[in-house]
Amino acid sequence: MLWPERCKALVSVSGYLIPSPAANKKPLPPKVELQWWYQYYFATERGRAGYDEYRRDFAKLIWQIASPKWNFDDATFNRTAASFDNPDHVAIVIHNYRWRIGLAEGEPQYDNFEKQLAQFPPIAVPTITLEGDANGPPHPSDPSAYRGKFSGKYDYRLIAGGVGHNLPQEAPQAFAQAVIDVDHL
Repeated sequence: MLWPERCKALVSVSGYLIPSPAANKKPLPPKVELQWWYQYYFATERGRAGYDEYRRDFAKLIWQIASPKWNFDDATFNRTAASFDNPDHVAIVIHNYRWRIGLAEGEPQYDNFEKQLAQFPPIAVPTITLEGDANGPPHPSDPSAYRGKFSGKYDYRLIAGGVGHNLPQEAPQAFAQAVIDVDHL
């Protein structure tokens, strides 16, 4: 959105997703806040230590919550879980979640870009947004809530069949088709 000339088109899962520590200061209704339990857990040293010790168990739980109808097998999970062994993994994840709720500073050299993004500018390139019909995390359930953030050619697709948050892995054909189709909007 800051450099549309660098991007031909966009396929976005779950709509318009620009994080903003300032916007995240606004409380949400209790049922929605409950869905972000891990964000608060990560805000504590206990949460950092717990994630470090149980990162695979934690990730598997989040996969199950985010995609409650996806019956992924151990081989599928383990291919991704290998990336959790990166020595920087825990620090990066914890910092990201702490930054989101204003408990950690961002990188100062990007402050100007963060200010621009905090204005939630529209995305001008052709875009297809995709949503799984069984997406577990909090997200706008009505795509009209973010439609105005896309000023270029636009299409929305609800992917049925129990598809959750990991749409590219759960519905690879639908995702790949969106990548092909966005070029022809």
